Amino acid sequence: MHANGKKNVVIIGGSFAGLTAAYELKRELGERHNITVVDKNDRFTFIPSLIWVPFGWRTPEQISFPLQPSLERKGIQFVHEAVTRIDPERQVVETQTGGLPYDYLLIATGPHVDFSVVEGLGPHGGYTQSICTADHAVQAGTAWQEFLKDPGPVIVGATQGASCFGAAYEFVFNLEYALRKAGVRDQVPITFVTAEPFAGHFGIGGLKWAQGMTEWFFRHTHVDWVLDAVIERVTPNAVHFKQGSLHRAAAKNGQPEDLSGKSLPFKYAMIIPPFLGVEAIRQSGLGNERGFIVVDDYFRHLQYPNIFAAGVSVAVVPPAPCPAGCSVPKTGYISEVMAKYAARNIVASMEGKSLTPKPTTEMDAKCILDAGNQGIVMLTDRIYAPSQRKVQLLIPGPWAHWMKVWFERYFLWKMRTGRVNLP
Repeated sequence: MHANGKKNVVIIGGSFAGLTAAYELKRELGERHNITVVDKNDRFTFIPSLIWVPFGWRTPEQISFPLQPSLERKGIQFVHEAVTRIDPERQVVETQTGGLPYDYLLIATGPHVDFSVVEGLGPHGGYTQSICTADHAVQAGTAWQEFLKDPGPVIVGATQGASCFGAAYEFVFNLEYALRKAGVRDQVPITFVTAEPFAGHFGIGGLKWAQGMTEWFFRHTHVDWVLDAVIERVTPNAVHFKQGSLHRAAAKNGQPEDLSGKSLPFKYAMIIPPFLGVEAIRQSGLGNERGFIVVDDYFRHLQYPNIFAAGVSVAVVPPAPCPAGCSVPKTGYISEVMAKYAARNIVASMEGKSLTPKPTTEMDAKCILDAGNQGIVMLTDRIYAPSQRKVQLLIPGPWAHWMKVWFERYFLWKMRTGRVNLP
């Protein structure tokens, strides 16, 4: 606490959850207390649009903005540094150059992208591309241009333990659309690879009609798909499987092929890995075995009541079986909801008021799955509680694509100007 009686609220992370919480806290606290955002990145990036970057339909600059001007206009301090560790006893966030003392801390770091789960995976020393960060998406675009000079088989998907299945689906359908636009679709066999037990599971047990609709998209675009996939390793031109069942788009009633001990060739591959909690959390011992923060219904750390968490950094129990290993999606809209409740509960804690619970089992979801010039709008009232769902809507059509385009522009404006009170 400052000598003037102001308390310090520090937020680690300036993406969906962190930026939402910062604006929400400022709106509630005004000038009564100090708010600081610390992030190793100096730009906010609309991550859902990274699927378009490799195909040249967006640049990173078009889907991002600098954090410091937007935050400082609201009277929020921005520290552009990497966090190395958190000391909850001293109440200090340690960075590469010093320490940030806090009275309340919100962890909204996003994930560490764990390519080490599979040998040969990833753009850094591996043989596959990624769209998990802007840099990855740019690198995937460079590889894409080289691929178009000499097309061949493509593999897209997500490994065992992954959670970001939606982005993998979006990427494969946008890739198929890009190949058609380039006039080389007939030269490129495409296979989608996933640890999900059925298409459209998404790590949440799927939604009503999701499996049938996803399979229809696969058949309509002539994309084969592999379910229950466990990838053993990736070599320069092949993905090798411990297990998996290959479904052919052209064989509507055929038996799937067992891929155990087999491989599939590729000339271009984009495979999303699992996420871990970031290293600073794992080094601090504040998370579970995977580095995610276990919180109560107020998004508050179980051991330290002045530490809160929101977004991908929160540990969520998988709501549905996934034998090959699936994690739970926590990005985008879900991160925003968590951040707003965490911010409100920080304010309530500071002012000695009652906290507002929001159990994860009561969280809804609003998602758009883009598919080039098509897509699906997905809505549910209980994303993490399949047995309690009363609303499960899937609305396919070309309007889904245009909705995502419009939403991208709206959301960037909303976050750049701090209007998080808007929908």
